Amino acid sequence: MNISVELTLTPLQNDYEAPIIAFIKKLRASGLKVLENPLSTQVYGDYDTVMTVLKNEGKEALEMTERGVLLMKIVKSDRRDYEPHF
Repeated sequence: MNISVELTLTPLQNDYEAPIIAFIKKLRASGLKVLENPLSTQVYGDYDTVMTVLKNEGKEALEMTERGVLLMKIVKSDRRDYEPHF
């Protein structure tokens, strides 16, 4: 089953950029399809593969922060080619 996941990592600390950049670089190196925009990062792929990567890399990203929030939305389908028709 393919999924699309939207992620937002929010470190609650002054030096917030380093954990976000490290997290995105790890996602890019995972072999999954990764798209970024200024507000979130989207990851696309097989459910089991994506969730394994997010379990490992999400834990590491949160460990790099003093306090942090990792928001995740999961859609059951691969939406990487979505274009609005309005």
